[in-house]
Amino acid sequence: MSEYTLCPISPSDRRACQAMDALLVQEGISRDRNLTYSVGLFDEDGTLAATGSLYANTLRCLAVSREHQGEGLMAEIVSHLTEVQLARGNTHLFLYTKCESAKFFSPLGFYEIARVDGRLVFMENRRNGFARYLDGLRAQLGDAQTPAAALVMNANPFTNGHAALLRRAALENERVVLFVLSEDCSLVPYEDRLAMVKAAAAAYDNVTVVPSGSYMISSVTFPSYFLKDDALVTRVHAALDATLFTRIAQALHIVCRYVGEEPFSPTTRAYNEALARILPGAGVTLRVIRRAEHDGEAISASHVRQLIHDGPLEAIRPLVPETTYAYLCGPGARAVARIRACADVIHH
Repeated sequence: MSEYTLCPISPSDRRACQAMDALLVQEGISRDRNLTYSVGLFDEDGTLAATGSLYANTLRCLAVSREHQGEGLMAEIVSHLTEVQLARGNTHLFLYTKCESAKFFSPLGFYEIARVDGRLVFMENRRNGFARYLDGLRAQLGDAQTPAAALVMNANPFTNGHAALLRRAALENERVVLFVLSEDCSLVPYEDRLAMVKAAAAAYDNVTVVPSGSYMISSVTFPSYFLKDDALVTRVHAALDATLFTRIAQALHIVCRYVGEEPFSPTTRAYNEALARILPGAGVTLRVIRRAEHDGEAISASHVRQLIHDGPLEAIRPLVPETTYAYLCGPGARAVARIRACADVIHH
């Protein structure tokens, strides 16, 4: 058996990165755009035999060269990456893998949460992690038996478009559960997004705002590195989201989910169409609501960010609730500064 050397792979190490890319391509994977750490196992000739990477609390881009499979190298990669995560303070870990590869991670302490048959398996390092997540949600919501509607928002930031969707759901249902995406990958930090949503939702006594946790995956960080095209990425992301959401819905007595009509992004529009196909099979209705408009144009968070970036904050006032405007003028000033410092605010 060969002797191997474990070495971090720096983004500035062109040769090592090229070797990593070549190994990933050999295994039908392209390097994920969201990576914060990568490592490789190199044999005595300096050839890359195995690799793996991290993003937030996930393990990504895991691969072993075909010439070295069966030597336990994946276990060594996963063990090292887990140690790095623990050193970062991340104890609840997740990974995504191809269906045919899931069997290799079960002996390494990862358990299947959900799968999209033939495409992807979503796994975590806690045997009952998802069940405990559902228990936590029930505790927050009081385990209410009244059927509920649900909204899932990033709110980057919270606009009059979000407010109209919230108002519609609150008026049409006895109970509404509003999930705010917990992933901190947006220009407006999660803490600020959550505060703006809670401020707006305070007007309704039948709305409960809860963090999404790690079981709702945004399109920004959904792993697409072993899927071949954007349309397939959208379908698989929607299928995974719907699969997880139907289980959440069953636990929380959610019978419908509201989404906004998508006039701008073909990807989001296709995502909504996929949800419309999948959710009804589990007894969950998808309600697509016409996007709120201002001066004949649909309101979007990306347009609000652009206005914040380009000029005085006053310019966004017609497009956001007073609660959002007041927050951005006060505690949310750091979010304003982040937006103004970013070159491209549309895709964040």
